[in-house]
Amino acid sequence: MRIALGIEYDGSNYCGWQRQSHVASVQEKLEKAISVVVNQPTEIVCAGRTDTGVHGTGQVIHFDSPVDRGDRAWTLGVNTNLPKDISVKWSQPVTEDFHARFSATARRYKYIIYNGSKRPAIFYKGLSHCHDQLDATLMHEAAQHLVGKHDFTSYRTVHCQSHSPVRTIIHCNVFRQGEYVVIDIKANAFLHHMVRNIAGSLMRVGRKIETIQWIDEVLAHKNRCKAGMTAPSGGLYFIEVDYPEHFNIPQTENGPLFL
Repeated sequence: MRIALGIEYDGSNYCGWQRQSHVASVQEKLEKAISVVVNQPTEIVCAGRTDTGVHGTGQVIHFDSPVDRGDRAWTLGVNTNLPKDISVKWSQPVTEDFHARFSATARRYKYIIYNGSKRPAIFYKGLSHCHDQLDATLMHEAAQHLVGKHDFTSYRTVHCQSHSPVRTIIHCNVFRQGEYVVIDIKANAFLHHMVRNIAGSLMRVGRKIETIQWIDEVLAHKNRCKAGMTAPSGGLYFIEVDYPEHFNIPQTENGPLFL
């Protein structure tokens, strides 16, 4: 039978989601824990691979199991075999046509910036830090120029392996909550480093180094060198995946924390 699981993880101690030789990954830890419960080697598929240091509060995976262990085994049982920075939040039996990656219709991230003159100590691994004052209103206005279907060549890494740079951003909202500035972005899919490159560019607008119109100019250039820096990975959270209703995938709080 096919099982879907909702996964939460702190990516600080991992070299990204994908299993790799000689370094720790989130996928490796989950596959080992699930294999103990299934009692045989098990491979998993995720909704979206995250980079080194990136966190997940709404990751979704699926795997095929020869046995039905029940919800307690897939949640409490798997969690018993996981490190404390990775957790299974829910389990759901799904039909064989469900695919964690290819059945997804949209993905959503949040990028969290601590905007204070002194570096943070609490949750420091889960935040980006900008000591210059950011104008969140300007950042939000600039972000609206990215909404819709565009060629995002300027906002992806030069090593991105996607065949097409065209993506559709459903929303890109920026707001301030006290000393935190949050970028909330949802799209049908994302390119490698796309969110972090967008965040780095929006911060240049927020610091008033660039104008709102500059975001459009960067898009038009289709040149990664024209955009802002790649923002640090620690502030990025993969928070939500959308699927067609008939799969009955649970909807959970999309976090992170109080933001």
